[in-house]
Amino acid sequence: MRTIVYDTTEDLAAGAADRLTELLGDGPVTFGLAGGSSPVETYRILRERDLPWEQVTCWLPDERWVPADAPESNAMMARTELTNHIAASLLAPDTTLDDPAASAAAYQGILAAELGDAPGVVVLGIGADGHTASLFPDTVAIEASDPGYVANWVGTFGTWRLTATAPLLQAATTLIFLASGLAKAPVLRSILVDEQPYPAGVVAAGAADVTWLLDVAAATEL
Repeated sequence: MRTIVYDTTEDLAAGAADRLTELLGDGPVTFGLAGGSSPVETYRILRERDLPWEQVTCWLPDERWVPADAPESNAMMARTELTNHIAASLLAPDTTLDDPAASAAAYQGILAAELGDAPGVVVLGIGADGHTASLFPDTVAIEASDPGYVANWVGTFGTWRLTATAPLLQAATTLIFLASGLAKAPVLRSILVDEQPYPAGVVAAGAADVTWLLDVAAATEL
């Protein structure tokens, strides 16, 4: 497990893009795209890189149970900030199905066919509460023991999320966590120093190749 600290959020985005450029440049690869705001600037830089994008298959470690064109949709963000600008394909859950469980099950089948034995490169964020993807503390999905994709009720927000399980994320060839800002500093200390079992820490602890990319603010308490 490695931790790299950058002086600014801009440096963090550029450094993450540089690392991803290295990882995505050698032949067919699958690429798990974190949602939320943390990776947006990285995606904007990355889409300008000269890469064999036609050999990259993107997928979503988690999705919100919203229409595909909703502003909150991770698929919408991924398309807007990255995949609409490059030749890579994007696999996304079908949120028009009858219920979240059906959508998660259908997407799990797609991923099983497309990812093979394991995901390749996966980018993840982390919340101030220690969640990653849509594996939130005190929710059912964090207890899943098999690689897969499940529906997860998140009572804090009163909504369903769709998420890869910890074992699926842990099977990635390379995991990269992105975190910036003072709000992330306490939970990063709890995970990286105190080894507390927050979901992001659980995922990281079981993975073979993990890098934490942080800005100075997020790394304040390390």
